[in-house]
Amino acid sequence: MTTDGNPGDPAATIALLWGTRQLPRRGPKHGLTPARIVDAAVEVADTEQDLATLSMRRVAESLGVGTMSLYTYVSSRAELVEAMVDAVYGEAVAELSEIDADDWRDGLRRVAAVNWAMHLRHPWLLQVFTGRPTLGPNAIAKYDLELAVIDGVGLSDVEMDSTITLVTTHVEGLARRKVEAARVVRQTGMTDQQWWAATAPALAEVYEPRRFPVADRVGAAAGQTHQAPYSLDHEYAFGLDRLIEGIAALVNRSAE
Repeated sequence: MTTDGNPGDPAATIALLWGTRQLPRRGPKHGLTPARIVDAAVEVADTEQDLATLSMRRVAESLGVGTMSLYTYVSSRAELVEAMVDAVYGEAVAELSEIDADDWRDGLRRVAAVNWAMHLRHPWLLQVFTGRPTLGPNAIAKYDLELAVIDGVGLSDVEMDSTITLVTTHVEGLARRKVEAARVVRQTGMTDQQWWAATAPALAEVYEPRRFPVADRVGAAAGQTHQAPYSLDHEYAFGLDRLIEGIAALVNRSAE
């Protein structure tokens, strides 16, 4: 899992993620640690809110060391990104460990909330290509804890896996839109309300409501309710409720 398609060295990546990499015994005393480098990289990415600008040189500068000194601990940028993801998942693990819901529906809502907060705290996470999973201890622990909230409710193991994927991808998709919306505001210096106020007069000159009757009616109702063109927080809650209703139907069908 990388941002550039470079798989790196799988064995070296696993060793970094699980803390089994052997450092050279000779040479100067080690002033860095893999964990310190990963924490610094996460801080850089959080500050810049853009993974594209992250480089080994930039991380080294933040630590006050030479770039080449990082390669004793981390073999490549791709490997560093995997370790960053697993470190962030560690935060989620701590929060998921506190879930003690009597109802699996509440448990899934907590799972969604933890993932929502994680993506908004670390928006660069949404820029990581996730076609292949991170195989670090925190990533696996996160998956295990998420599954635990629906274990024993009557779903098959495959259905449990699909349920967690369904919920987390719903959250990830809306978090991506929310992060991008915030990025547009920063780049343009205009809020959504300011953009709409500037755009509406020009649109009014060409827009004919009779051509789009359903869109006009529904759009007006949504705009009045949200006092904005859309509300991602509403879409997050609405979609999650519908997903849980569907999962409940599956659970009930399995029970029958």
